[in-house]
This record gives sequence, C-alpha cells and structure tokens, in this order.
Amino acid sequence: MPFKINIIETNSSDCPAFLKNRVSNDLFPKIWAIGNLTILEQKLLGFFCSVKCPGAIILKTYDLIRDLRNAGITVISGFHSPIEKDCLDLLMRGKQPIVICPARGIETMRIPKSWRAPIQENRLLILSPIENKHRRPTVALAEHRNRFVEMLADKILIAYAANKSKTMQLFSEASMKEKKVYTLDNQNGSKNIQYVDNIGFFSDV
Repeated sequence: MPFKINIIETNSSDCPAFLKNRVSNDLFPKIWAIGNLTILEQKLLGFFCSVKCPGAIILKTYDLIRDLRNAGITVISGFHSPIEKDCLDLLMRGKQPIVICPARGIETMRIPKSWRAPIQENRLLILSPIENKHRRPTVALAEHRNRFVEMLADKILIAYAANKSKTMQLFSEASMKEKKVYTLDNQNGSKNIQYVDNIGFFSDV
C-alpha cells in the first residue's frame, strides 16, 4: 500500500510551526515527508557515525542506542553508514518515535518492509529536503542532509568522526551555535564537543 507524501514549503503560512521555527527556508525551501509529522514537536537527538569506526566505540554506540531506545528518546539521523544502519535496527525494536532523513528524494523511494508497520503505527517519520530527481545519495547530498538533521536536532551525538573531517567541522559549527554536541570518542580532542559515556547526558532531550 503506498504511503501519502506531504510536500511542505517552508516559507508558506501552511508550514507547521515546529518546522518553520527550526529550518532555514533559504537552505531548505521544500521538505518531503512520509509519516507522522507531529513527531517533530518532540525533542530530537541527532545521531551520526562515520563509516570507519573503532571496534570499542562501536560496542559503546550499540549499548547507548539500546539505552536511548528503552528511555523513549526520539532519534533523528540519515541512518546511512553501516553503524547507523545497525543502530536503526536496534531502534526499530522499541516503541519510541524515529525520524529517518535519506540523502535522496523520497517520492518514488521504495519503503523497506521493516519501516512500513512503524509508519502505520505513527512512530516513524521519513523526512527529506531533497528533490525527487535525486534518486541516489551522493557526497554533496549527504552533506546537505546532514545540515538538515543538525538544524532539526536539539542535541547531537557523534559516535565517531575523523578529526579535521567535514563532519567534524559541521558539528564544531553546531556547537558554536550553542547547540550541545557529544561524542563517544574520548580521543577526538575537540574543545567544542563533549565526551559522554551514558544516557544521563540526554535525559532532557
């Protein structure tokens, strides 16, 4: 059964307040959505992890994601890297809301079978600022999507990001905006990103 797609113009008076207040309409003039938009009224924890990640941090990430799931915290992410995909599988086993932001257009995207029941249960939202002509992720689209997730998130968790990478630069910029940014990598050395090791840091998300 096909799912309804909402197309939202962020400079329109019809744009929901919780999107209008969070998203720059210059950067993201249109947003495509499948699922329960009211999830965005909740506090959101942005989640990111680089493709290559040390084994010890992978295990810490899985443990923390399970704790976030059990605490009912809403996570928003592209869920694109291997570790992010694994974490999505863990989150899907809970009852808490999830926001997935693909780095591609979603109007003709085939919805994975495992996503369908959560959408019908109003606990999963698929959200993209990318036009449907882009049907495959690219590096540029992923960077655009990451800025979208950063803008929507109240707090950000970077499980791991390489030093001096574009990802680290993006989230250093986020922390300069007084947005709290956390990492599970206690060797990252950034003064702007706080090391965390338990769910207590996200209790007020």
